[in-house]
Amino acid sequence: MTLLLLFTFSVLPSSLSLSQQPPSTAEAIHRPFDQLLDLYVRDGLVYYRAVRAERARLNRYVASLGAVSRATYDGWSKDQKIAFWINAYNAFVLQAVAGAYPPRGNTIRHVPGAFDKRAHRAAGRSVTLDQIENRILPEFRDPRVYFALGRGALGSGRLRSEAYTAERLEEQLRNQTQDVLEHQNHVKIDPLTGELAVSPIIGWHEAEFVAAYGGSDRAAKFAERSPIERAVLALIDPVLLPGERAYLAKGQFKVVYQEFDWALNELK
Repeated sequence: MTLLLLFTFSVLPSSLSLSQQPPSTAEAIHRPFDQLLDLYVRDGLVYYRAVRAERARLNRYVASLGAVSRATYDGWSKDQKIAFWINAYNAFVLQAVAGAYPPRGNTIRHVPGAFDKRAHRAAGRSVTLDQIENRILPEFRDPRVYFALGRGALGSGRLRSEAYTAERLEEQLRNQTQDVLEHQNHVKIDPLTGELAVSPIIGWHEAEFVAAYGGSDRAAKFAERSPIERAVLALIDPVLLPGERAYLAKGQFKVVYQEFDWALNELK
Protein backbone atom coordinates (compact mmCIF):
# COMPACT_ATOMS: atom_id res chain seq x y z
CA MET A 1 0.00 0.00 0.00
CA THR A 2 2.86 2.35 0.76
CA LEU A 3 4.37 1.79 -2.66
CA LEU A 4 1.03 2.49 -4.34
CA LEU A 5 0.62 5.80 -2.51
CA LEU A 6 4.13 6.86 -3.44
CA PHE A 7 3.44 6.11 -7.07
CA THR A 8 0.19 8.10 -6.98
CA PHE A 9 1.97 11.18 -5.68
CA SER A 10 4.77 10.83 -8.20
CA VAL A 11 2.54 11.21 -11.24
CA LEU A 12 0.89 14.46 -10.13
CA PRO A 13 2.14 17.71 -11.68
CA SER A 14 4.56 19.38 -9.30
CA SER A 15 2.51 22.60 -9.31
CA LEU A 16 -0.66 20.95 -7.93
CA SER A 17 -1.18 19.07 -4.67
CA LEU A 18 -3.93 16.50 -4.23
CA SER A 19 -6.11 19.05 -2.43
CA GLN A 20 -5.79 21.47 -5.35
CA GLN A 21 -6.90 19.08 -8.07
CA PRO A 22 -10.05 20.34 -9.82
CA PRO A 23 -13.11 18.05 -9.52
CA SER A 24 -13.41 15.55 -12.33
CA THR A 25 -16.89 16.53 -13.47
CA ALA A 26 -18.69 19.79 -14.20
CA GLU A 27 -21.30 18.96 -11.55
CA ALA A 28 -18.79 18.16 -8.80
CA ILE A 29 -17.14 21.56 -9.14
CA HIS A 30 -20.24 23.31 -7.83
CA ARG A 31 -20.96 21.14 -4.76
CA PRO A 32 -19.02 23.40 -2.36
CA PHE A 33 -20.90 26.44 -3.69
CA ASP A 34 -24.21 24.59 -3.35
CA GLN A 35 -23.42 23.91 0.31
CA LEU A 36 -22.42 27.52 0.95
CA LEU A 37 -25.62 28.87 -0.64
CA ASP A 38 -27.72 26.40 1.32
CA LEU A 39 -26.19 27.70 4.54
CA TYR A 40 -26.20 31.46 3.96
CA VAL A 41 -29.01 32.34 1.53
CA ARG A 42 -32.61 32.58 2.68
CA ASP A 43 -35.49 33.77 0.50
CA GLY A 44 -32.99 35.33 -1.89
CA LEU A 45 -31.16 37.28 0.82
CA VAL A 46 -27.54 36.65 1.76
CA TYR A 47 -26.05 36.54 5.24
CA TYR A 48 -22.96 38.43 4.08
CA ARG A 49 -21.48 38.71 7.56
CA ALA A 50 -21.25 34.90 7.75
CA VAL A 51 -19.96 34.64 4.18
CA ARG A 52 -17.22 37.12 5.09
CA ALA A 53 -16.28 34.98 8.11
CA GLU A 54 -15.94 31.97 5.80
CA ARG A 55 -14.26 33.71 2.89
CA ALA A 56 -11.62 30.99 2.71
CA ARG A 57 -14.34 28.50 1.82
CA LEU A 58 -15.73 30.75 -0.90
CA ASN A 59 -12.24 31.54 -2.17
CA ARG A 60 -11.47 27.84 -2.57
CA TYR A 61 -14.54 27.42 -4.75
CA VAL A 62 -13.62 30.46 -6.83
CA ALA A 63 -10.10 29.06 -7.23
CA SER A 64 -11.58 25.80 -8.52
CA LEU A 65 -13.34 27.73 -11.29
CA GLY A 66 -10.00 29.12 -12.36
CA ALA A 67 -8.50 25.63 -12.32
CA VAL A 68 -10.88 24.48 -15.07
CA SER A 69 -8.96 24.39 -18.35
CA ARG A 70 -10.38 25.70 -21.59
CA ALA A 71 -10.10 22.21 -23.08
CA THR A 72 -12.17 20.75 -20.25
CA TYR A 73 -14.77 23.50 -20.60
CA ASP A 74 -15.02 23.03 -24.36
CA GLY A 75 -15.93 19.39 -23.79
CA TRP A 76 -18.97 20.23 -21.66
CA SER A 77 -22.59 20.32 -22.79
CA LYS A 78 -24.44 23.59 -23.31
CA ASP A 79 -26.30 23.22 -20.00
CA GLN A 80 -23.07 22.51 -18.13
CA LYS A 81 -21.56 25.68 -19.55
CA ILE A 82 -24.59 27.80 -18.67
CA ALA A 83 -24.68 26.47 -15.10
CA PHE A 84 -20.96 27.11 -14.79
CA TRP A 85 -21.18 30.77 -15.78
CA ILE A 86 -24.26 31.51 -13.65
CA ASN A 87 -22.58 29.99 -10.61
CA ALA A 88 -19.31 31.74 -11.39
CA TYR A 89 -21.02 35.11 -11.70
CA ASN A 90 -22.89 34.71 -8.43
CA ALA A 91 -19.78 33.48 -6.61
CA PHE A 92 -17.73 36.42 -7.88
CA VAL A 93 -20.43 38.80 -6.64
CA LEU A 94 -20.45 37.18 -3.19
CA GLN A 95 -16.66 37.42 -3.09
CA ALA A 96 -16.70 41.10 -4.04
CA VAL A 97 -19.28 42.02 -1.41
CA ALA A 98 -17.77 39.85 1.34
CA GLY A 99 -14.34 41.35 0.67
CA ALA A 100 -15.67 44.89 1.13
CA TYR A 101 -18.31 44.15 3.75
CA PRO A 102 -20.07 46.26 4.79
CA PRO A 103 -19.93 48.17 1.48
CA ARG A 104 -20.36 51.92 1.56
CA GLY A 105 -23.95 52.95 1.02
CA ASN A 106 -25.17 49.38 1.49
CA THR A 107 -24.68 48.68 -2.21
CA ILE A 108 -22.27 46.74 -4.40
CA ARG A 109 -22.14 49.79 -6.66
CA HIS A 110 -19.67 51.30 -4.18
CA VAL A 111 -17.29 48.33 -4.42
CA PRO A 112 -14.65 49.74 -6.82
CA GLY A 113 -14.65 48.05 -10.21
CA ALA A 114 -16.89 45.19 -9.07
CA PHE A 115 -18.57 44.82 -12.45
CA ASP A 116 -16.28 46.29 -15.07
CA LYS A 117 -12.73 46.31 -13.71
CA ARG A 118 -12.16 43.36 -11.37
CA ALA A 119 -11.02 40.34 -13.39
CA HIS A 120 -11.59 36.73 -12.39
CA ARG A 121 -10.12 33.48 -13.70
CA ALA A 122 -12.64 30.94 -14.98
CA ALA A 123 -12.51 28.21 -17.62
CA GLY A 124 -9.16 29.26 -19.00
CA ARG A 125 -9.91 32.97 -19.39
CA SER A 126 -9.88 36.22 -17.48
CA VAL A 127 -13.34 37.82 -17.22
CA THR A 128 -15.20 40.60 -15.46
CA LEU A 129 -18.82 40.34 -14.32
CA ASP A 130 -19.91 42.58 -17.18
CA GLN A 131 -18.11 40.36 -19.68
CA ILE A 132 -19.87 37.27 -18.36
CA GLU A 133 -23.27 38.96 -18.66
CA ASN A 134 -22.77 40.82 -21.92
CA ARG A 135 -20.36 38.64 -23.91
CA ILE A 136 -20.46 35.05 -22.68
CA LEU A 137 -24.06 34.40 -21.64
CA PRO A 138 -25.57 35.90 -24.84
CA GLU A 139 -23.92 33.06 -26.76
CA PHE A 140 -26.48 30.65 -25.30
CA ARG A 141 -29.53 32.59 -26.56
CA ASP A 142 -31.64 32.03 -23.44
CA PRO A 143 -32.46 35.37 -21.80
CA ARG A 144 -33.82 33.63 -18.70
CA VAL A 145 -30.22 33.37 -17.52
CA TYR A 146 -30.23 37.09 -16.68
CA PHE A 147 -32.89 36.50 -14.04
CA ALA A 148 -30.50 34.02 -12.38
CA LEU A 149 -27.71 36.57 -11.84
CA GLY A 150 -27.77 37.85 -8.27
CA ARG A 151 -25.80 41.07 -8.85
CA GLY A 152 -25.76 41.58 -5.08
CA ALA A 153 -28.90 43.69 -5.34
CA LEU A 154 -32.60 43.56 -4.51
CA GLY A 155 -33.44 44.55 -8.07
CA SER A 156 -32.19 41.23 -9.43
CA GLY A 157 -33.96 37.92 -9.31
CA ARG A 158 -33.76 36.32 -5.89
CA LEU A 159 -30.55 34.37 -5.37
CA ARG A 160 -31.34 30.68 -5.00
CA SER A 161 -30.25 28.68 -1.95
CA GLU A 162 -28.63 26.19 -4.32
CA ALA A 163 -26.15 26.14 -7.16
CA TYR A 164 -27.30 25.72 -10.74
CA THR A 165 -26.67 22.31 -12.28
CA ALA A 166 -26.90 20.95 -15.81
CA GLU A 167 -29.24 18.17 -14.72
CA ARG A 168 -31.82 20.60 -13.30
CA LEU A 169 -31.06 23.71 -15.34
CA GLU A 170 -34.35 23.86 -17.27
CA GLU A 171 -36.38 23.44 -14.08
CA GLN A 172 -34.28 26.00 -12.21
CA LEU A 173 -34.46 28.63 -14.95
CA ARG A 174 -38.19 28.06 -15.40
CA ASN A 175 -38.84 28.46 -11.67
CA GLN A 176 -36.51 31.44 -11.40
CA THR A 177 -38.23 33.21 -14.29
CA GLN A 178 -41.68 32.53 -12.84
CA ASP A 179 -40.56 33.87 -9.47
CA VAL A 180 -39.34 37.09 -11.09
CA LEU A 181 -42.46 37.61 -13.21
CA GLU A 182 -44.83 37.03 -10.29
CA HIS A 183 -43.07 39.58 -8.07
CA GLN A 184 -44.25 43.19 -8.16
CA ASN A 185 -40.66 44.37 -7.78
CA HIS A 186 -40.16 43.13 -11.34
CA VAL A 187 -43.58 43.24 -13.04
CA LYS A 188 -46.37 45.57 -11.98
CA ILE A 189 -49.64 46.30 -13.77
CA ASP A 190 -51.22 49.56 -12.64
CA PRO A 191 -54.58 50.41 -14.24
CA LEU A 192 -54.59 53.77 -12.45
CA THR A 193 -51.49 54.97 -14.29
CA GLY A 194 -52.08 52.82 -17.36
CA GLU A 195 -48.58 51.34 -17.04
CA LEU A 196 -47.11 47.88 -17.28
CA ALA A 197 -43.83 48.39 -15.41
CA VAL A 198 -41.22 45.66 -15.92
CA SER A 199 -37.72 44.95 -14.70
CA PRO A 200 -34.93 46.94 -16.39
CA ILE A 201 -33.11 43.60 -16.75
CA ILE A 202 -35.35 43.02 -19.76
CA GLY A 203 -34.39 46.42 -21.15
CA TRP A 204 -30.68 45.68 -20.74
CA HIS A 205 -31.12 42.68 -23.04
CA GLU A 206 -33.94 43.77 -25.34
CA ALA A 207 -32.63 42.07 -28.47
CA GLU A 208 -32.34 38.70 -26.75
CA PHE A 209 -35.84 38.85 -25.26
CA VAL A 210 -37.28 39.88 -28.61
CA ALA A 211 -35.52 36.97 -30.33
CA ALA A 212 -36.74 34.50 -27.73
CA TYR A 213 -40.33 35.68 -27.23
CA GLY A 214 -41.24 38.29 -29.85
CA GLY A 215 -42.24 35.77 -32.50
CA SER A 216 -44.30 33.45 -30.31
CA ASP A 217 -48.02 32.75 -30.67
CA ARG A 218 -48.66 34.71 -27.49
CA ALA A 219 -46.85 37.72 -28.97
CA ALA A 220 -48.97 37.54 -32.13
CA LYS A 221 -51.99 38.72 -30.14
CA PHE A 222 -50.28 42.10 -29.80
CA ALA A 223 -49.22 42.62 -33.41
CA GLU A 224 -49.71 46.40 -33.19
CA ARG A 225 -47.14 46.68 -30.41
CA SER A 226 -43.37 47.17 -30.75
CA PRO A 227 -41.16 44.05 -30.85
CA ILE A 228 -40.00 44.42 -27.24
CA GLU A 229 -43.54 45.07 -26.02
CA ARG A 230 -44.72 41.91 -27.78
CA ALA A 231 -41.87 40.00 -26.20
CA VAL A 232 -42.70 41.34 -22.71
CA LEU A 233 -46.38 40.48 -23.08
CA ALA A 234 -45.61 36.99 -24.32
CA LEU A 235 -43.13 36.48 -21.47
CA ILE A 236 -45.52 37.46 -18.68
CA ASP A 237 -48.67 35.91 -20.16
CA PRO A 238 -48.32 32.51 -18.40
CA VAL A 239 -48.30 34.11 -14.93
CA LEU A 240 -51.10 36.65 -15.44
CA LEU A 241 -54.29 36.52 -13.39
CA PRO A 242 -57.54 36.50 -15.42
CA GLY A 243 -58.27 40.12 -14.52
CA GLU A 244 -54.79 41.21 -15.53
CA ARG A 245 -55.02 39.37 -18.83
CA ALA A 246 -58.39 40.97 -19.58
CA TYR A 247 -57.02 44.44 -18.78
CA LEU A 248 -54.00 44.02 -21.06
CA ALA A 249 -56.20 42.66 -23.84
CA LYS A 250 -57.86 46.10 -24.06
CA GLY A 251 -54.52 47.58 -25.10
CA GLN A 252 -54.92 50.74 -23.05
CA PHE A 253 -51.53 50.71 -21.38
CA LYS A 254 -47.90 51.54 -22.01
CA VAL A 255 -44.84 49.45 -21.16
CA VAL A 256 -42.21 51.18 -19.01
CA TYR A 257 -39.06 50.05 -17.25
CA GLN A 258 -38.76 50.26 -13.49
CA GLU A 259 -35.78 51.74 -11.71
CA PHE A 260 -33.29 49.06 -10.70
CA ASP A 261 -32.96 48.68 -6.93
CA TRP A 262 -29.25 48.48 -6.12
CA ALA A 263 -29.78 48.08 -2.36
CA LEU A 264 -27.75 45.14 -1.05
CA ASN A 265 -29.65 41.84 -0.95
CA GLU A 266 -28.58 41.28 2.62
CA LEU A 267 -30.06 39.08 5.32
CA LYS A 268 -29.54 40.77 8.67
